[in-house]
Amino acid sequence: MKNNKLKCTTVGALAWVAFCANVAAQSSDALLDKLVQKGILTQQEADDLRKETDKDSSKATAKALSLPSWVTSFKLGGDFRGRYEEHHANNPAISDRDRFRYRLRYGVTAALLDDFEVGFRLASGNPNSTFGGNPVSANTDFSDGASRKFIWVDTAYAKWTPIHNDELKVNATIGKTDNPFNYSPMMFDPDYQPEGAAVQGSYAFNEQHALKLNGAAFVLDEFSAGPNSSHDPFMLGAQLRWESKWTPKLESMLGIGAFDIAGKSNLVPGAAPNVNDGNTRDAAGNLLNNYNPVVGEAYLVYKLDSFPLYKGQFPIKLSGEFMKNKGAATGNEAWNGGLTLGKAGKKGLWDISYQYRRIGPDAWYEEFPDDDFTGFYSAALPGSGFGAGIRGGTNIKGHVAKLNYSLFDSTTFTVTYYLGELINNPSGANSTVHHFMVDLMWKF
Repeated sequence: MKNNKLKCTTVGALAWVAFCANVAAQSSDALLDKLVQKGILTQQEADDLRKETDKDSSKATAKALSLPSWVTSFKLGGDFRGRYEEHHANNPAISDRDRFRYRLRYGVTAALLDDFEVGFRLASGNPNSTFGGNPVSANTDFSDGASRKFIWVDTAYAKWTPIHNDELKVNATIGKTDNPFNYSPMMFDPDYQPEGAAVQGSYAFNEQHALKLNGAAFVLDEFSAGPNSSHDPFMLGAQLRWESKWTPKLESMLGIGAFDIAGKSNLVPGAAPNVNDGNTRDAAGNLLNNYNPVVGEAYLVYKLDSFPLYKGQFPIKLSGEFMKNKGAATGNEAWNGGLTLGKAGKKGLWDISYQYRRIGPDAWYEEFPDDDFTGFYSAALPGSGFGAGIRGGTNIKGHVAKLNYSLFDSTTFTVTYYLGELINNPSGANSTVHHFMVDLMWKF
């Protein structure tokens, strides 16, 4: 009886701490927003105060949970996304497909003394053959008679930030992490969480100009025995960015990066997850080209003072990327160009964007790009391990349009439309695919 009473008291105390922290956070956010509106605080000053409030709240939570003294703060958080999507191919050989899906992610981040951070995140996802969850998707289909669904380790990492001052910041991360490279989905699917080690650094010359460097080594597979054990495939990459704020209204970025995939002979279907398509292979599935591309990127942002149906300054962003893989003689280029109007993220704000992409068959390793940007293969590529079907990866060109509207600070409504077709089409049949998605996502 006493044990049950103690448990109830403990649970009630924790619930009260969480409730008070939540109420305090909401109240302080509303007050800070009002002070920014009246011009008493700048947006940067308000954001700094929010961070300090969040840190104090995390310390209170850590104390209530009786965490070790070396844990300086503790944060729980995640998101839930519900989705309807449709695939329609302009080819009578394949039927339209409609489905409902969800994505759930939830994790823990603990800040420790001596500038360490440790965290993990769990995520939903359909199983992918014998390899666990899909490496480029955390979506789960509504299917199989309401059967229980899978939860996977999405991230698990440790980070050390030994240098962090107003000018210079350097950190190193090891584990399964969020992708440290800031590229569009032409290069990396947004749900791709690599495994390995990364180093990131930034140096601010002044308030207007900063250099940012990202470098990483990612393991793509591991062999425990046999002739392949000394030739594990992995990826090396580096990205350098020059980010500038020329005026309060004008921003720009120029970047260059280089990547290399080693051990490509072991990246055959069946040895590693085979989700996307597009690379040139022999009949046995061996990749015929190397993948060591150079990537250039740029964007320019200009902010209007106002715009109809939009609160505050209205950003207009032009962006583009170009990639060339010197490891292949043909089909070795990829590029995109796009325009974004507005920026969602706060209640009542929205953005609308358009991008054209063209990803050559051997511009990049097929398993990394956005798997939602697709074309229809009525005949399989040699050695791909697939039959006829709709697939993403490389060897695709087309259009992407997206609308985001923030119903609340925590809730965003999104509509995305992809129109893709194959670049190299072995059958010559119509390969166009219309891919339509409607999302509603809550952050918590």
